[in-house]
Amino acid sequence: MNKNFRNAVLVAAMGGALLTTGCATRIKASSAQNPPPKEAFATYGRIEIKPVVFKAGYAGDASGLAKIDENFRADLAESLARWNQRPANGRTLVIEPVIDELSFKHGAKRVLLGPLAGSSGVLMHVAIHDASGAVVANPEFFQRADAMGAGFTFGAHDNLMLTRVGKLAAGYVMANYDTAVGGPTGADDKAVAR
Repeated sequence: MNKNFRNAVLVAAMGGALLTTGCATRIKASSAQNPPPKEAFATYGRIEIKPVVFKAGYAGDASGLAKIDENFRADLAESLARWNQRPANGRTLVIEPVIDELSFKHGAKRVLLGPLAGSSGVLMHVAIHDASGAVVANPEFFQRADAMGAGFTFGAHDNLMLTRVGKLAAGYVMANYDTAVGGPTGADDKAVAR
């Protein structure tokens, strides 16, 4: 009986390990901190925000992309309107958010499978350049929703991940408006690729 119990515990531990390793997102950030842009964004008379898109050749979840775009634009709307009321100085800053990777578990998959659906994750970079195409900054932003947390909240954490990544990107733009200071990517140590 003792041998059977030990074997059952061993099989359960191995099965649990297999389930949890399959749940982790493989999406990783390159760093925990974004460097400052080449100059503060206030040196530009106009700031133009492009829609969030997937990188060329990447097919991701369109509803996740739309939610990130909505959050990013909403967070910047008031500041952008104020910034663009200043007198034009002939310089335009173009901000182009691009999703490199998106794993967004939602809907029936999340509700029915819970944590077994796996973690969600998003990696987005924001190409910031002047009107001629000269790069001013290229920060990246990362967020994830842990499989267990997202599974037991029926996807609320997955949706909040989309809100958080949009807020991080908008926060970088606002923080670097007056002074070039950089900002966080949103990744912790275990989310940075080694």
